[in-house]
Amino acid sequence: MAKTSSAKKAYRVSLRRKVFNARAKRGMKDAVRETGKLIVAKSVAAAGASMPALQKAIDKAAKHGTIKKNTAARMKSRIAKRLAAVAK
Repeated sequence: MAKTSSAKKAYRVSLRRKVFNARAKRGMKDAVRETGKLIVAKSVAAAGASMPALQKAIDKAAKHGTIKKNTAARMKSRIAKRLAAVAK
């Protein structure tokens, strides 16, 4: 266990950040999963409608440092590519 007061505070801060990061990741993963299911079902209109919410969740996670910016860009690109392939 932490001994110094600064170490105790750092531990408390890490616990708070863990909660925020987990919430952002869960929201992002749920949005990715939902859009992925729509793409697999070839429901192009519904998948297209869910894209803004998906991109918002990914961008928020990147903005707060939960994931890196390049990871966010890669995720959005891959999902958009899958959607475009189904839309053809």
